Amino acid sequence: MQLSVVIPIFNESENIRVLYPALTQALQATGRTFEIIAVDDGSRDDSFGVLKELFRQDPHLKVIRFRRNSGQTAAFAAGFDLAQGDVVVTLDADMQNDPADIPLLLDALDKGYDVVSGYRQERKEPFLSRRLPSMVANWLISHTTGVHLHDYGCSLKAYRLEVVKGLHLYGELHRFIPALASAMGASIAEVPVRDHPRRFGRTHYGISRTFRVILDLLTVRFLLVHFSRPMRLFGGMGLLSSALGLALGTFLIVARFLLRVSGNFAPWALLAVLLVLAGLQLIGMGLLGEMALRIYYEARGKPIYQVREMLMTPDERSDASMLTPLAKG
Repeated sequence: MQLSVVIPIFNESENIRVLYPALTQALQATGRTFEIIAVDDGSRDDSFGVLKELFRQDPHLKVIRFRRNSGQTAAFAAGFDLAQGDVVVTLDADMQNDPADIPLLLDALDKGYDVVSGYRQERKEPFLSRRLPSMVANWLISHTTGVHLHDYGCSLKAYRLEVVKGLHLYGELHRFIPALASAMGASIAEVPVRDHPRRFGRTHYGISRTFRVILDLLTVRFLLVHFSRPMRLFGGMGLLSSALGLALGTFLIVARFLLRVSGNFAPWALLAVLLVLAGLQLIGMGLLGEMALRIYYEARGKPIYQVREMLMTPDERSDASMLTPLAKG
């Protein structure tokens, strides 16, 4: 299998009928063997019925149906788990992504990149409710993660299989996949793609998404920067807090008993004690984080490195097959 296409679907029965023939035509034109993995994310319309009908007609189609709506991240994760193609392409089912742009992503992958992200240059959505929040979110994500992309929200992306197999997605981390892949050492490119107005149904996103992105960024920032070194984050803040508390306490003692300065020192003394206690708590959180990290790596056998490529004989390669999902023979 050379190509796997993963499509999360939620209440898109009318769009599926238009998308599927356009998608199969675009995939056949690539000349690659392919599979299409449609993930019904607990749709309440006839989306699954349409998928069942298409499944009977096309052996390329695989369908996953969730018991309830679990979100786009869960849909992508299920599709990645099932995917067998050397390259995994994702796109939305609302027909705003153009399947005819898939060869553009594949061409960029063929140049040696691990992840290729689509960049919608002429978006058709309303400015205030969709484009402006997206611009803000893209700026925040790019500057927080250090992976600068114009359009994190574009679902039309292509990945090498070993990249997505090495990801552990949860919550709403699907929009941060390029940043998470970059932390694994993946090389990333961006290509311009077309954007079409939604023909059927209604969008599932709004301006409130910007606020969720801000909260998710805190998680991603910790995962990217401090996950493997929690003591440096919490311990550093703890030492700073304790040092400020001790310095303030020392100053109060000198002022009160040596310099005989009069006044009400009680609030400042309380602040000094609170700073020292807060520092000790932060250091304790850092120690707990270090212990949890060791449980994560040792109990699950999680590697602390990612291998891009190995050169060795076939016998040696079989002995090293357990290294990482990014290891390639």
